[in-house]
Amino acid sequence: MGQKKALEEKKSYGKFDRLDGSHPFKKVLPKGFIDYPARIRRGGKLKYFNYDLAKEMGLISHDHPNQMNSELEEKILETFSIQIINEYDQMKNRSFPKDEVKAGTYMATRYLQLQHEDKKGKTSGDGRSVWNGQIKHRGKTWDVSSGGTGATRLSPATSKFNKFFETGDPSISYGCGYAELDEGIATALMSKIFNANQVKTEQTLVVIDFGNNISINVRAYQNLLRPSHFFMYLKQDDFNSLKAITDYYIDTQREKKSWENCPSNKKRYDFFLKKMNERFAKLAADFEDQYIFCWLDWDGDNILMDGGIIDYGSVRQFGLFHYEYRYDDDDRYSTNLIEQKSKAKYTIQTFLQLVDFVKNNEKKPISDFASDPLLEDFEKIYEEQKNLNILHRIGFSARRAKQLLKRHRKLVEDFRKTFSYFEKSKCDKGMQEIPDGITCDAVFSMRKFLREYPQIFLIEGQWLDDSDFLEVMKSSFASEKDLEINSYRKQKIRDFQAIYHELIHEVSKIFQEKEHETLIEIIKRSNIINKSARVTGDSVTIIVDKILNRSKSYQADELYDLFDSITRSQNLDPDIKLNKNPQKPNQKVMQMINIIEEHREGL
Repeated sequence: MGQKKALEEKKSYGKFDRLDGSHPFKKVLPKGFIDYPARIRRGGKLKYFNYDLAKEMGLISHDHPNQMNSELEEKILETFSIQIINEYDQMKNRSFPKDEVKAGTYMATRYLQLQHEDKKGKTSGDGRSVWNGQIKHRGKTWDVSSGGTGATRLSPATSKFNKFFETGDPSISYGCGYAELDEGIATALMSKIFNANQVKTEQTLVVIDFGNNISINVRAYQNLLRPSHFFMYLKQDDFNSLKAITDYYIDTQREKKSWENCPSNKKRYDFFLKKMNERFAKLAADFEDQYIFCWLDWDGDNILMDGGIIDYGSVRQFGLFHYEYRYDDDDRYSTNLIEQKSKAKYTIQTFLQLVDFVKNNEKKPISDFASDPLLEDFEKIYEEQKNLNILHRIGFSARRAKQLLKRHRKLVEDFRKTFSYFEKSKCDKGMQEIPDGITCDAVFSMRKFLREYPQIFLIEGQWLDDSDFLEVMKSSFASEKDLEINSYRKQKIRDFQAIYHELIHEVSKIFQEKEHETLIEIIKRSNIINKSARVTGDSVTIIVDKILNRSKSYQADELYDLFDSITRSQNLDPDIKLNKNPQKPNQKVMQMINIIEEHREGL
């Protein structure tokens, strides 16, 4: 009976076999990738497996228990524990046993990257990762790629030193082709939390540990193409390849319900532009308001085509509006939180240039599109999303926010301006160097204020005086000098409270309820939306350090359960009905939640 069950389980994991390196992209863009043979890499241990994602992808059945078995583990390692046979191996005429060489070939895709000198994508792309393939299940198509599978010729190291590197070469970090275990575990946790809170993002499917902080990190998303895959052909004036990849992307998107009205004729490109514009305008607003740092830049490398987050090496979620933070990438600093909007808008301007080129087979200067009406639409969509976001952050439901904007738009915009004054206040000590960049700390915790202020007003029934107002709002970074009250700040405090209470009053009138009833509703929602123990990049770093330095190593299922519990604690949606009798978090989970609470105001 046991043997029969084992055979049935092994057969049920057959969908993993489709991840053999094949991908329709290869036929569409023959010049868009470098194909590598690969061999089985021994010595790996399964560190993490995302059961929820695997079920959504159809890799395991929807009723599969969230427990590992030997057959599943063997299939995961057989599928993903690979290392490419790269140019260095081929130059050295290295041979490998036939039974260790995979049947398929795996592509490293070419795309634009700002750290490469040529700025045209001739040498850049997947430097230490390959695509495992594509999976279709229940109307969804998933791309899968693995980082840490070996050094490709597209890494910055090969471009800089003009030579091929052996995989694992200790003389060069990024160019060695390996990925880091701590980064893989951090990405698995952060992306799981973001995905649960409806932030578009790649997700980690598998992490395989090879010791010495080396791993293979497998990610999946419904389309792993980045704007940089397209911009490369634009920079190279390669019309045929640019049109091919644009048509390919549009065709893949037309399978989705949100794209079902996309025309099949030339108007499809205008539809494509409109979709891109809507998404990037909204993500610029959302990243600002959720304090998500995702290094947007002109090359379109660090973002997916639909605005999904990819490559978590520099991605952070701040606890406060630390908008001066810049990531130090050795030879350059990143954009900051506020600059992400202009970079998102420039991305759309580049897509305008791109689509005009595809339509007319003539490339115009990008400056010709600086005043295009679509960019005016970008601003309108961005402003509308910012208005919706501030009302959501206060605690108004989508229905109430819609009515407020319909009837009292100026009031909402006035509140945004006053709110922004406090949110953007910076500590007097100025810019500081930190391990991965520079930053200037924020004076006020707006999430804390939005959570606590309606409770205080409900109980007290009156405005706070100036010092009490700042006391509720101040962050742990604020000094006495930062909290000084001058005439301008006095006026801002009055404006803030006056407009806040007017918003409460107007909503109460619209929905014919008493103001204290409106406040109670806001308190319930705001406690979830602006919860105190909200994960930051700092807290994830410390959690991962605790996990990897634990005396007894976490097993894959243990790590999955831990991340699942942490993710449930990070729910920010007040409209989700959670279990009324939730299981009390165990000691390990509480330890991690306490870390999140302790570092809630960090980077």
